[in-house]
Amino acid sequence: MKPDYKQTVTNWGNFPVVEKEMKSEDSPAKIKEYVRDNHDIIARGNGRCYGDAALSENIFSTKRLNKFISFDRLNGIIECESGVLLSDVLEVIVPQGYFLFVTPGTKFITVGGAIASDVHGKNHHAEGCFSEYVIEFSLMNEKGEILNCSRSENPGKFWATIGGMGLTGIILSAKFKLKNIESSYIRQESIKAENLDEIFKLFDESESWTYNVAWIDCLQKDKNLGRSVMMRGEHAFKHELPKKLQDNPLKLKKISSPSVPFYFPNFVLNRLTVKFFNFLYYSKQKKKDVKNFVHYERFFYPLDIVSDWNRIYGKKGFIQYQLVIPKERGKEGMKKILETIAKSGNGSFLAVLKLFGKDQPEAYNSFPMEGYTLALDFKVNSKLKKLVAQLDHIVEEFGGRIYLTKDSMSKSSLTNYLQNVQNPKFVSMQQKRIHNQ
Repeated sequence: MKPDYKQTVTNWGNFPVVEKEMKSEDSPAKIKEYVRDNHDIIARGNGRCYGDAALSENIFSTKRLNKFISFDRLNGIIECESGVLLSDVLEVIVPQGYFLFVTPGTKFITVGGAIASDVHGKNHHAEGCFSEYVIEFSLMNEKGEILNCSRSENPGKFWATIGGMGLTGIILSAKFKLKNIESSYIRQESIKAENLDEIFKLFDESESWTYNVAWIDCLQKDKNLGRSVMMRGEHAFKHELPKKLQDNPLKLKKISSPSVPFYFPNFVLNRLTVKFFNFLYYSKQKKKDVKNFVHYERFFYPLDIVSDWNRIYGKKGFIQYQLVIPKERGKEGMKKILETIAKSGNGSFLAVLKLFGKDQPEAYNSFPMEGYTLALDFKVNSKLKKLVAQLDHIVEEFGGRIYLTKDSMSKSSLTNYLQNVQNPKFVSMQQKRIHNQ
């Protein structure tokens, strides 16, 4: 079975843009036929990752694998096909008093993508990655065989697939655990930090909180280097909520979603406008410390509130560069990273700092290690490759890693990883990608 046709494909960063074959099926028999007839295949979910890992010669879209299989309300276990979005899962589970144990910064990714990227969230220091709550999944390998994979059944495939970027096969369905909640609200505290020393002290003081994240102004220098706002939170209990929210504490909130209607002209987003945005963001909170209750939508998915926000970067697109530096050298490494960015003039419109806890040894392809992680958005321009090479060098110097799910410009991050995977139908595309960068 051949793919449907060639089409223009890109992911959320709109970089790179490629012409590739894409196929979508919901029948295991037809998927098996497709896999056996084609090489260089990578599964692609909703295209909300920033990197180019799914842009293979032949792309299998999992969008038609979008059905729920079961929901054990008593024990908080859900099973669904791999193309189901986290947003769909939340609509089912939140009214029943459950939430995802781990969620990234967008709810518009697929369950299969969450496993293949082993996504993390604001709570890695406390609750780890998505994979820690995966019970089992079904995987179609390069021969078209369907394997049930868990910690006890086909454990080799289970751990290779987690964080494996689609290189072990196509995830068809998955079963995973959910977290009990009493309300759909988060008890949040926002604290302003004037520099890197202060934000690192806040992270140390906030390790007992389940959720921690900091927005950071990456264009500041000298005494203001690392100026930021920490946001920490806990799932609110019903009795904690203001009375007006206690009548329906598990309510799904419909938030109006304005849209960016067109790609911004290339000149709009520049060093001056990024600097102005950062000034406004830091200044909008007048007090040093603000405590309030916010709906989970605003706490976990603030960017999802604006549809097509990626268009603000223009038609050339943007990359997200995410790195992690070991904890013992975290402040020193982040200082060098931020100084390099400020000197380059490539300001990041959005920069997010988080703390990772201990990594899961079995999940050897997973990105997190115990340390500090920084995610940065950069508009694509002629100077960007030079900056990425400089950042890669610093990350390597400090014994860190970069996140494969968001990478589209680095070479070194993939070389050692691919040595662990022996699967010609799902590997050759990535090897070509490294060669061509």
